[in-house]
Amino acid sequence: MDADIRQKILNKNDRLISMVIERAKRDFPDDIAIIGLTGSFSTGDFHEKSDLDLIIINNTAQGWGISSCFILEDVGYDIYCTPWETRIEDQANLESPMISCLIDLELLYCGKPEYLEKLNLYKQRALDALAKPIGSECISRAKKNIDIAKQEYTNTLLSEDIGAVRYASCEVVYNLVNALTHLNNTYFKRGLKRYLEEIATYRYVPDDFENIYMAVIDAKTIVEIRSASYRFLESVNDLYNKMYKDFVIQPVPTYDNLGGTFEELWCNCRNKVIASVELNDKSYAYYAAMGIQNFLDEMTESRGTKKFDIMQYFDSDHLHLFKEQFLQVMDEYLEEYNKVGRKVERYDTFEELYNEYMKV
Repeated sequence: MDADIRQKILNKNDRLISMVIERAKRDFPDDIAIIGLTGSFSTGDFHEKSDLDLIIINNTAQGWGISSCFILEDVGYDIYCTPWETRIEDQANLESPMISCLIDLELLYCGKPEYLEKLNLYKQRALDALAKPIGSECISRAKKNIDIAKQEYTNTLLSEDIGAVRYASCEVVYNLVNALTHLNNTYFKRGLKRYLEEIATYRYVPDDFENIYMAVIDAKTIVEIRSASYRFLESVNDLYNKMYKDFVIQPVPTYDNLGGTFEELWCNCRNKVIASVELNDKSYAYYAAMGIQNFLDEMTESRGTKKFDIMQYFDSDHLHLFKEQFLQVMDEYLEEYNKVGRKVERYDTFEELYNEYMKV
């Protein structure tokens, strides 16, 4: 870019910034807390048509009055507010892709010293999270994005309109690249146009990442879009599973953490299975099987019990076989109790229960 043009753009931005700050001081002295610069003009990575990215943190609903959207000399500008309790909170918790707007914010205006202190507390919370080694927290954040990507992938299958399918694939890609930032416990420091460059520097990415990524963008037909989206989703999901296994400390069954779990399995599942099979109620048995699998998976994840797959045995035409397999699983789960020396809380009479339950 020509030096004169560059300076002209910077001068125009200075005037715009001064205008917004002047308005904040005049009309919103108690409503606007912080005004800061982010985006391409903060990083220096701007072009002639780049807009000005201001972060305006408002204390009150009245602060929204400073917002404005306009076109000046063929460039569009969107002056908007960022509330503490929503966007800033999400950024501090690393739950927003716009983390750089908090961490790398270039301060331009501060209404009161306490507002800067508040901003720095939010910023430090994000920095503390990013300083942690890769582990359960960042991998858990990645899973949220992967789960959204899975939902959006289904949308590529539910339409035969290529525009709708392609838009759903955009959502798949967007959430997967954000999942990769979490898997690497980092954040995008520059704009959308630099996403691919930044991801290329990450340690943990799927094999052949760039080709898999670009295949979604280059896809021409609905079939190609679906196929490329699935391949990208599969690659990031596989990476997540591997990292979960490698970096997340797995729980182990103990006397304390298994307490009540066998009894809960008996309470919530056993009689449902028996009743549904005796009634030959296929739908009832089906939902009972779902509840059982959900419970067993939760126990594996949170308590460290062995992995049980009850759904493989469900067959609506052979419910008695399903019941037999479930009862066998219950016996195997009871072995988890035996290993840690826990006994089942079982009483033959109400008096026995009463005496035990009422003990101090």
